[in-house]
Amino acid sequence: MKKKYASQAIRITIITSALFLFSSANAGAKEEGRVNALAGQIIEAKSEAGLLSYFEELKELYTREGKFTDFLGALKALSGKNKAIALGPFIDYYSAYARYSQLKYLEETQGWDEYFSKGNDYRTQIVEYAQKAIDETTVKDALNIYARLLIWRFHKDQEDVFSEEALTDLMSAITEYARESKDMGAIKDIADALLSYNEKAKARQLYGIYVQGVVSSGLKEEKIKEIAYEFYQKGNLELAESLYDVYIEMAMKSYPKEKLLTELLDIGSLFSSLSSGPNDPVYAEKIFKKIEEIAGKDSFTEELIYLRAFNLEKMKAYQEAKDLYAELTVRYPEGTHADEANFKTGMILIYTLGDIKTGREYFEKLSQKEHASPQVISSIYQLGLLSQWQEKYEAAKEYYNKLLLRVGEDFPETAALAKKRLNEIDSGKPMEYSLKTFMDLSLKNETQLLEANRVELNTSPYIVKKDQGVLISSVPYGIESGCVQVEMQYLWSGHIGTAEPSPEQASFNTTYNQRGTKEINLVVVSPTGVIDRNIDMADVR
Repeated sequence: MKKKYASQAIRITIITSALFLFSSANAGAKEEGRVNALAGQIIEAKSEAGLLSYFEELKELYTREGKFTDFLGALKALSGKNKAIALGPFIDYYSAYARYSQLKYLEETQGWDEYFSKGNDYRTQIVEYAQKAIDETTVKDALNIYARLLIWRFHKDQEDVFSEEALTDLMSAITEYARESKDMGAIKDIADALLSYNEKAKARQLYGIYVQGVVSSGLKEEKIKEIAYEFYQKGNLELAESLYDVYIEMAMKSYPKEKLLTELLDIGSLFSSLSSGPNDPVYAEKIFKKIEEIAGKDSFTEELIYLRAFNLEKMKAYQEAKDLYAELTVRYPEGTHADEANFKTGMILIYTLGDIKTGREYFEKLSQKEHASPQVISSIYQLGLLSQWQEKYEAAKEYYNKLLLRVGEDFPETAALAKKRLNEIDSGKPMEYSLKTFMDLSLKNETQLLEANRVELNTSPYIVKKDQGVLISSVPYGIESGCVQVEMQYLWSGHIGTAEPSPEQASFNTTYNQRGTKEINLVVVSPTGVIDRNIDMADVR
């Protein structure tokens, strides 16, 4: 027996020494030892269970340092060495993967000499090796659908005529695989890959199959919730939401009302715009609607009304957000969020719904408050701005001067804007062009055809700390350009912080040095005229 084990050890050592082709001064003994151990496990395996994970780890050890050719040599050295299991499909699939990864690596590192001299050979090998792996397996095998995924990715990257056919083939194979296999992990992996290529509909379809597999496994509610949260933490919101939907459906059948509402609130908060983690305000609103259906609107606390209003605002669902902010001002007039709710109600009414009269009432109410919060000061500035735009210059000066008397040294950004506006009035100059254009487009009745849906405007993050970097970005839609790139002007105005973006900048980074709600205004202009305007609000805390 000792001689038998000794001979096996010698055979594995010889093979693994051939495997570790990339040994060099910077390849540590730990990595070499792990490669040898994996090779031994692959050679001595008595079943396919675990083989995929062994090959995956072997792949990582070679490819993370760009040792693709060495990996191919290592795979070749394994060929025929396991007498109990056919390693051919694994060797063929990972050979295809090695060449695919090598091509991507050469593109990223601009290794053009090798790319152009050997690229066609590599492309041929990718398809040939992957197809061999498919032919050697059935759709019951995870390796089969991984190989089909690789062929689709290859054609998708090449943007060739075969990509649609390869995708159809992949989806068909996965449907059959799901009927034949209990291992749903491969389906999730492929859904992740499709999502990374922005194939959202196909990815969601596969996540649905994965979720069905999880549910059919008989897991309890809390375990499904645990898995959902794990995917949320990884940033896989598509899958997390699918699993939370299953969890909620199960919870609605078995949890008492109070516990169910608590769970729903936790989930809604997790995905809301106020979350410190990944967020999906549309999904959060779906959960808030469910809470309303179960318990009624009157059950909403001050914090929940605010959370939902803020979430709707960031969804750009301004009418609904305004209604909730207004409700907050009525139900909790002295609440924690009262000033912000009043200010945002006024801003939304005036600049997105065109109701100047009602919006002014909210600003007037704030301007009369004794305590000078950031929103109180901004309301006074807005009252001055509206009066100036309406050419009521004396009233505008009164508001601006009132602001400067109240701010002291607390609100330098808003004070600077008020001084700028006063200087325009005193010197007989027109209002700053970018600001005047935005207000004309937002407030003149004849321009209400502009619905602020042809220019996307966002701040990131939603909640900002003083002196924290903020990205303000825009994307115009529906521009007819033909073959010529259209040169556009971006007219920025409002509270844009420390930055001074040029008209050529569609996006910029800025910081704010005072707390409060900051309005960011934008008008996008093409050579043929105004495309649209939009407004966003950043919250600095």
